[in-house]
Amino acid sequence: MNESLVVNDSSATPSPGEALSWMEAEFPDQNSSLDFSTAPLDFPINPWDIMLCMSGTVIACENAIVVAIIFYTPTLRTPMFVLIGSLATADLLAGMGLILNFVFQYVISSETISLITVGFLVASFTASISSLLAITVDRYLSLYNALTYFSEKTLQYVHLMLLGTWGVSLFLGLLPVLGWNCLDEPSSCSIVRPLTRSNLMLLATSFFAIFILMLTLYFKICKIVCHHAHQIALQQHFFATSHYVATKKGVSTLAIILGTFGASWLPFAIYCLVGEKEYPSVYTYATLLPATYNSIINPIIYAYRNAEIQRSLYMLLCGCFQANKAYRSRSPSEV
Repeated sequence: MNESLVVNDSSATPSPGEALSWMEAEFPDQNSSLDFSTAPLDFPINPWDIMLCMSGTVIACENAIVVAIIFYTPTLRTPMFVLIGSLATADLLAGMGLILNFVFQYVISSETISLITVGFLVASFTASISSLLAITVDRYLSLYNALTYFSEKTLQYVHLMLLGTWGVSLFLGLLPVLGWNCLDEPSSCSIVRPLTRSNLMLLATSFFAIFILMLTLYFKICKIVCHHAHQIALQQHFFATSHYVATKKGVSTLAIILGTFGASWLPFAIYCLVGEKEYPSVYTYATLLPATYNSIINPIIYAYRNAEIQRSLYMLLCGCFQANKAYRSRSPSEV
């Protein structure tokens, strides 16, 4: 749902008496939306673009490690790790997109490259957000259908979710490339050029729908956990509590996920609905940059906290493995 972006036109040099912020500039046509400019650039590098590129670099490095670990570790083939791999892949592509956008903005100027880059970013961030929804659905299924979760049917559900996630993401990413852009009609531009306002509103509305659905599933998960806790209280000596302790840990993790997800994306999503292209571009940058931080946080919460991924990472970095520290997480709630 996100696009990396650069200032539309070259900034005018402020007169000595003007108190302009270092983050803002005046534009001859008063259009302050972010843009994949196709004109030669004659102004210094925008500090916001540097921060977006740095964010993309961290995102790419973090998630590349996760993708490599899951790909080269045969034991990480359960549904939850497949979904985590999908999330890491989407975030990896998003990070690469932010880096490429910076390079293309300041090195190569082309309308075709601009459209491809914005489409790539839209598809990547949409896949990232959709993968978070798929993981939430997986958590719910692992608790609601605990007895049948580890079955071929669950794996089929996961594959269907992945197919839908990446299919929709690819479709939304292709829309600007196939013509739904404002290059031929500047008046229809949004705060993120070359996306039209209607396109950006579609992406923002989709985000709110996903966020509400995740909140609903989280509420249902909490109800299931409370029911489990009540059963344990009644039958303390007949059921092992380790699974439910892990479940509570998973719910706490999910609460952290939803909190960071909302804090990262809500400001930008709201601004996509209320912002106008005439508004200063600093507002778009200031809401967009925190949204990219969600892709930095995702591998930390989902991957690096997991015992199996930690074990594989130790093997990768140290080339050694201690058997007495090996144990396998059997529930996706532990992730």
